Amino acid sequence: MSLLLLLIAAYLVGSIPFAIVTSRLFGLEDPRKYGSGNPGATNVLRSGNKGAAALTLLGDSLKGWFAVWAATQLGFDLGQAALAGLAAFLGHVFSMFLRFNGGKGVATALGVLAGVDARIAIFCAVIWLMVAYTSRYSSAAALSAAAAAPVAAFMFLGPKLAVGVLAVMSAVLIWRHKENIARLRAGTEGRIGGKKKDNPPEA
Repeated sequence: MSLLLLLIAAYLVGSIPFAIVTSRLFGLEDPRKYGSGNPGATNVLRSGNKGAAALTLLGDSLKGWFAVWAATQLGFDLGQAALAGLAAFLGHVFSMFLRFNGGKGVATALGVLAGVDARIAIFCAVIWLMVAYTSRYSSAAALSAAAAAPVAAFMFLGPKLAVGVLAVMSAVLIWRHKENIARLRAGTEGRIGGKKKDNPPEA
């Protein structure tokens, strides 16, 4: 398989909107219609269905991990496998099934990190948990973990192409949270565990 075909396949896998698929399986409202309006696990959790949120988190994470794993199984090097992970991440963020307007990419990014090197994923997951526990802001936790990812990647991998690829992924993830950053500054960001009524849709 050529690298181009790998990236296209990874993008298509990443485009699968598990938040919407899972919500339909559980008979829930479309997650784009409440909370932050984001088709992701955190917003599905605002429906009150923890099972649906957990399944969404698992699906979104696995597609990032699978893209990297499949690339390595096909004989691509770590840098190329990281590019496949980035393609899956971009598929989630700019899903062709959602008119190129997908989720923020946090869970998928974590899956990519796990595929590249589990130590990076663990490091960033710990950062996410610490910030989420102390602030109860999922977005603040995601931003902190995203900022830490390239640093952790360099620490564990050294100066490799994969580190640069992960830095690009982190930059896109932070950019996707620009509205959240504005709401954090304004003090209007929804907290983890908040119900639909506490988290009005984004403008």
